Amino acid sequence: MSKPTILTVDDDPMVSAAISRDLRNRYGDDYLIVRAGSGAQALAVLAKLALRNQPVALIAADQRMPEMTGIEMLERARVHAPGAKYLLLTAYADTDVAIKAINDIGLDYYLLKPWDPPEERLYPVIEGLLDDWRQANPDHTSDVRVIGNRWSDRSHEIKTFLARNYVPYRWYDVERDTEARRLTQLAEAEAPDLPLVLIPDGDTLRRPSTLDLAGALGLRTTAQQPLYDVCIVGGGPAGLAAAVYAASEGLSTVIVEREAPGGQAGQSAAIENYLGFPRGLTGSDLAQRAVAQVSRFGAEMVLARSVTGFETRGPVHAVLVEGAGEIEARAVIVATGVSYRRLEAPGLAELTSCGVYYGVSASDASQCEGDDVYLVGGANSAGQAALNLARYARNVVLIVRGSSLEATMSRYLIDKIASTPNIRVRCRSEVAACRGNGHLEAVTIADRNTGRTEELPTSWLFVFVGASPRTEWLGPDVVRDAKGFVVTGQELLAHDQGWRLPRAPFVLESSVPGVFAAGDVRLDSMKRVASAVGEGAMSVYLVHRYLATV
Repeated sequence: MSKPTILTVDDDPMVSAAISRDLRNRYGDDYLIVRAGSGAQALAVLAKLALRNQPVALIAADQRMPEMTGIEMLERARVHAPGAKYLLLTAYADTDVAIKAINDIGLDYYLLKPWDPPEERLYPVIEGLLDDWRQANPDHTSDVRVIGNRWSDRSHEIKTFLARNYVPYRWYDVERDTEARRLTQLAEAEAPDLPLVLIPDGDTLRRPSTLDLAGALGLRTTAQQPLYDVCIVGGGPAGLAAAVYAASEGLSTVIVEREAPGGQAGQSAAIENYLGFPRGLTGSDLAQRAVAQVSRFGAEMVLARSVTGFETRGPVHAVLVEGAGEIEARAVIVATGVSYRRLEAPGLAELTSCGVYYGVSASDASQCEGDDVYLVGGANSAGQAALNLARYARNVVLIVRGSSLEATMSRYLIDKIASTPNIRVRCRSEVAACRGNGHLEAVTIADRNTGRTEELPTSWLFVFVGASPRTEWLGPDVVRDAKGFVVTGQELLAHDQGWRLPRAPFVLESSVPGVFAAGDVRLDSMKRVASAVGEGAMSVYLVHRYLATV
C-alpha cells in the first residue's frame, strides 16, 4: 500500500498552516500531509488521488469556509474517498450543526478551535481516527490465509477466532476460488485436511483447533506466574474493565478467555448509546481499545483455554484450566457473561455453523451479500445485527416472538429498523424447523397466533435469543439461581444462601469469600455494556477491600 494521505482543508492561511504543521510534526513519517485552501480545491485534490489509487486516511475540514462549508465538502468527498475518516474543525457556536452531521454524513469527530496544546487536544483525536482507519484498511501482504468450504463448521470457527482476535486474514473458498484450489494442491491437501491455515513464515496448519491456531500465531495460551493477586475469568467488557483497573493499581492480574476479547459485545456492529462516543462504535473497536489498555498496564491474557473447575485452598483460589493445569490467585472475578440460548426445532442442531449461527461476526455479514437473511430475536443485539446485515443482504427478516419490539429494544434501534427499507419485522412468529443437505436451505416460520407455517428458502439464520450464563465450572460452593446466574451481595443474606462469615458480603461478592461476579453473569445485572464495564471496575475496588481482610 502506498503512503496514505491526510488532507487539511481551510481557507484561512494561518489556520491551514498551523494544523498542517502540527500534523506533519507528528505524522509526517507515515502519512503524506496535503493542504487545500477551499472545498473546491480539496475535491480536485481528492479526484487526483483517486485516479492514482492513493489511499486517503483522514480529511480535516474547517466548517466556516466561503462558497462551500466543511460539512458540504465532506459530504461530496465520499465519492472520491469513501473510507476516509472525517474530522470537522469548528467553533463552539457550530456544535449543533456538527452533531447533526454525525448522523447526516457520517462525521467521525468534531474538534473545537483552537486545539492548543496539540499534545492534549489534537493528537489523541487524530490517533484514534487513524487507528480505526488502519484497522479497516490493513496491509494485506502479511495476512494469514484460510482455505476451506464456506459451509464448514471448522472454517467458520477459525474465521471467527481470527476476526475476533484482530488477526488479518484472507479467505479462499474451495468451491468458488481458483486460487483456493491452487493453494490446496500446492499443500498436497485432501478434503479431510480442510480448512488449511497458511501463516506467513510458519507451517501450514491442517484443520487446526483454535488452541493450535493461537499457538502458531504466538498468542499466549498459558499463564506465566504461579500465583496472582486476581484471576479474571472472561474477557468481555466486565472482565476487560476489571483487568484495566486491577493492573493499573498494581495488582498482578491474569485474564482467562476461551474465545476472544470482547464477549458478546465484541460482535456488536454498532454500540450507539455508550457514553463518550456520539457517533457510536463497534463492539470490535471497544474490545480492541480495551485490550490495548490491558496490555499497557501489564495484565496477562490467556486465550483459547476453557475453564473447567474451581477450588478454594485456604486463602488461595485455584481456577482449573483445560489442558493447562491451574491458575492460583488470591481473588477471582467471574466475568464469563452469557451465551445465546440454543433454539429447539427440528434440523437446527444439525445445521449449526452450516448456515445457522448464534451471533454474527463481520465476516458472516459480508458473506450474505445479495441473499435473504433471517434473524431471530428482539433485543438490542438482534437489532444491531439486523442493521449490519442489511448493509449486505438483499432482505433481512427479523423474527420476534412478542407482539412488538418496544418492550425489549431501545428506541433508537427501533426507529432505525423502521427506516431501513430492506428490513422486515415479523412479530408473534418463531422458527418451527430448518432444512438443508450439508448447509441450511430453508427455514419454516410459524405464526404464534394462528399456528400457520410457511417454509422459506434461505442459507442464513442468525439467532439472538435468551441468556445462558457460563457458570457450570464453579461447582456447588458458589451459589447460583435456577438459571445459573451467580447470587451476590445482599441477595445471599436475603435468601440465606450460604454466607457464613460474620461480616456482610461485599456488593458483588459471591457465597465464596474473595470470589466476585461482574457483568451479565451476575443475578439481576442490567445486561448493558456500560453497566458491565462499571461492575468490572467496581469489582476491583471490592477485591482491594477483601484482600485487606485476609
